[in-house]
Amino acid sequence: MKFGPIPIDTAEGAVLAHATTVGERRFRKAHRLSADDVSLLKAAGISEVVAAVLAPDDLSEDAAAEKIAESMIHRNIEAKPAATGRVNLHAEVGGIFTVDAAMIDAINAVDPTITIATLAQHAPVEKGQMVATVKIIPFAVGSVLVDAVARICAGSEIFAVNAYQPVRVGVIQTVLPGIKPNVLDKTLRVTEARLARSGGRLTAERRTPHEVGPVAEAAASLARYNDMVVIFGASAMSDFGDVVPAAIEKAGGIVIRAGMPVDPGNLLVLGTLGGKHVIGAPGCARSPKENGFDWVLDRLIAGLDVTAKDIAGMGVGGLLMEIPTRPQPREPLPARAELKVDVVLLAAGRSSRMGGPNKLLALFDGKPLVRRTAERALGSKASGIIVVTGHQRERVHAALSGLDVTFADNPDFTEGLSSSLKAGIARVADDAAGAMIMLGDMPGVSSADLDRLIDAFRKSEGQSVVRASHEGKRGNPVLLPRSLFAAIAHLEGDTGARHLVEAEGLDVVDVEIGKAASIDVDTREALEGAGGVLQD
Repeated sequence: MKFGPIPIDTAEGAVLAHATTVGERRFRKAHRLSADDVSLLKAAGISEVVAAVLAPDDLSEDAAAEKIAESMIHRNIEAKPAATGRVNLHAEVGGIFTVDAAMIDAINAVDPTITIATLAQHAPVEKGQMVATVKIIPFAVGSVLVDAVARICAGSEIFAVNAYQPVRVGVIQTVLPGIKPNVLDKTLRVTEARLARSGGRLTAERRTPHEVGPVAEAAASLARYNDMVVIFGASAMSDFGDVVPAAIEKAGGIVIRAGMPVDPGNLLVLGTLGGKHVIGAPGCARSPKENGFDWVLDRLIAGLDVTAKDIAGMGVGGLLMEIPTRPQPREPLPARAELKVDVVLLAAGRSSRMGGPNKLLALFDGKPLVRRTAERALGSKASGIIVVTGHQRERVHAALSGLDVTFADNPDFTEGLSSSLKAGIARVADDAAGAMIMLGDMPGVSSADLDRLIDAFRKSEGQSVVRASHEGKRGNPVLLPRSLFAAIAHLEGDTGARHLVEAEGLDVVDVEIGKAASIDVDTREALEGAGGVLQD
């Protein structure tokens, strides 16, 4: 492939490197020029274009990505159609993702033009979630390189989603004087919720004294008609001969491993009894927050074996969180500055349902709606305001004259919401922990509402999606953590960030702000009902 400036006379069949506008016609990046296209460009006085010219043995970016994806052997995974040199692969079922890391490394070592990225080994996934992506970097790649990757993929499975099985689980909870029944009841509810996410169910519970004999008897009984037994000890394991591991062995079972290098989760016990798995749950498993118990439970429910060696290998990445209430905390948390949040104000739309006028320029109390919205963002705790413009950008710029905002002009605004999201996120400050996606047509959202969302985001330490809601229904604005920014760059068409939030599995914090979360002004009736006056 040849890349660079080429004379327009020889450009037929070349692939444009950059979007190019000629009068009313706009050629998108990666557009292959036809003879008519070349004539139009020449008539406009363009003498050369920056483009890629494919060699006879080159494959286009989409063809190369598709061929690589088709050569892969996988289970419970669907490859989506190629676009912009990328094939995304999505889970067809919920389960645990497994991947041949050596095969992935071998593919990525063939040539920098060909890349594949996947989720982490043993990552839990939901149905529809993206698990891997094949990306061709240039506009074309030599077929010999694609063939080399196909040979690596031949003959063995590259990755899979190991589907969750609807297991039946029996629970034992030991009791000591002073333990409250409501603690045991809550433990059951949390365990039922853990099982529900993978289709399993809790079939029975036994409450016994915290003694080897009664626990062993209950475990043997439950193992006869359940797929798994989980034991919650009233007292944490303090020795490998303590009640829970000793009870497993007394019942005729085998202790595979006692203790794990995952924190929280150190005091987990894993064994087998009559061919069924038995887990001695650590105390942290009484909480719904992720801990080492989840790692073992989810793999077993997905039909994956968990060995002593597997557990011993969980230390890297196993430090999940600090426990401030420990008798001897490891280290005090360092003081940190408040997390910064930028607002991305979307103001590029065409107001197509208004029949002509731009709703963002409608007057509310004598002020353009887009200016009123921007002023409320400026009055919040946000660190910076990025305004994404497109349709009638000059008029929107004029309406915001004098305000301390950054403009991100989106020439591709007609391609849908995703283009505006990408344009805005690209301008978010490097030190911002998140971006508040704010619609320009929501007149009821106040500075105080935005502050409540920012406060909730900071409380989550920048790890959660924070969403405005009204009476339990999701609304806008939505505050996205930086961890989602890379995925936003891959959105296409009229797609927002909602499916990313669902697919990535991040915690979502809903903040009730009242009707303001659901009132936008997409129609004349809605705008006038909200107190706006349309301008020509």
